Amino acid sequence: MMQSATHLLLIALVLPLLAVPGILLARNHPNLREAISLLTGVALFIVNLCLYRLGEGGVVLVEVLPKLAISLQLQPLGLVFGLVASLLWPITTLYAIGYMRGHEEDNQTRFYVFFAVAIAAVMGLAYAGNLFTLFVFYEIVTFSTYPLVTHAGTEKALKGGRTYLSLLLGTSIVFFIPAMIGTWFFAGTLEFQPGGVFGDDVSPLVLSVLLVLFAFGIGKAALMPFHRWLPAAMVAPTPVSALLHAVAVVKAGVFSVVTVVVYIFGIETVAQLPITPFLVYLAGASILLASLVAMRQDNFKSRLAYSTVSQLGYITLGAFLASEAAIAGSLLHIVMHAFGKITLFFCAGAIYVAHHKSQITELDGMGRVMPVTFIAFTLGALSIIGLPPLGGVWSKWFLMQGSLDSGYWLMLAVLSISSLLNIVYLLEIPARAFLKSAPEGATLQEARSTSVLAMTITALMCIALFIYGGDLYEFIRSARLT
Repeated sequence: MMQSATHLLLIALVLPLLAVPGILLARNHPNLREAISLLTGVALFIVNLCLYRLGEGGVVLVEVLPKLAISLQLQPLGLVFGLVASLLWPITTLYAIGYMRGHEEDNQTRFYVFFAVAIAAVMGLAYAGNLFTLFVFYEIVTFSTYPLVTHAGTEKALKGGRTYLSLLLGTSIVFFIPAMIGTWFFAGTLEFQPGGVFGDDVSPLVLSVLLVLFAFGIGKAALMPFHRWLPAAMVAPTPVSALLHAVAVVKAGVFSVVTVVVYIFGIETVAQLPITPFLVYLAGASILLASLVAMRQDNFKSRLAYSTVSQLGYITLGAFLASEAAIAGSLLHIVMHAFGKITLFFCAGAIYVAHHKSQITELDGMGRVMPVTFIAFTLGALSIIGLPPLGGVWSKWFLMQGSLDSGYWLMLAVLSISSLLNIVYLLEIPARAFLKSAPEGATLQEARSTSVLAMTITALMCIALFIYGGDLYEFIRSARLT
């Protein structure tokens, strides 16, 4: 059984990379190129399902120094992330077929190549066996997604790419690397351990400094004030925005935060640190401030980008609340937000390709022109708001419970106010689309069939996650969190 897990972990890491030469060879045959991406994505999801059935195992890939290796380890938190990312890869590819062809994008082969490399890096990060391995794949995610952010090649795209790269690399160099070195110095190991790696002899002050370095060093979590790279990256094509927000980049960030809290510090230690209240309130402020900024955005993708900054605050808040319910809520929100937000971006891209509308004030009556698209948008929005019968209700419930368990009553108000703000800036869009008159002369015209199919799948998944959210919660609780 252990040997099988070892082989499957290696396959999960290598399989997306094996698709790269096939995609390159089929560059003049779009149907074959995209079939390779789709089939590889489906195969990767099946591999992750097999890992779910096995439950444990690990493998050392490279021993860098004594007691320091690049290794993979199977554990429940990583499995949740791995399953989500591998499922969304083929769905996003399906969407991208319609979008990239409908918008007549250049360099489509390059898009699929770097998408595959980014997914391979995500698999490595999800199943990282120690902090060093997590850091290596975290940075590979950054470099592999940079060509996707700058895909258009325009000055605006290159400027957005520079902001993206400089902020993510800058936070890693200034904060993440020193935090990792400090962990090695004070703990003598970077291996993930339930309950944390630090001994009782390490002072709370030292641990507080290290926790702050990690909180800001993991820039992909977009904790304010290190969030500007996310709106800047919206210059990318919509399938890339979906990748950034739901499949790879931001989820890699918040997953890393949760992993560090659980397996480097331990939730009992984090709960007692003097710096923890500051980080809790900072995450709360990030939730509310980003929501207020989102309300002022007329550009569709900009509004969704600031919404993501706010929603990532939920996940980091759950990590810093440092209770079992809050950690479970964080992991659940990674899943729920992934499917909800990817649906919203799919819809935004479909509207742009079919009708060339990118501003929210241009959407009056468009629900009568693109009913399937705006119904899907409404379902995704309701899930992010956290209303039943959509999956988002589970994660917000457990985050609220975690706030009570940890004694942060004010965070109940933050989560409640944020949900009300979600209603204002998300439901304005379907309200405009369905309740106002359609543009004169407008006719029924949805996006390409593959894009409509992809957004329909993810919207229905938001309902399915409500049905199976309790089972997912129990699976997350099976992880050794303390």
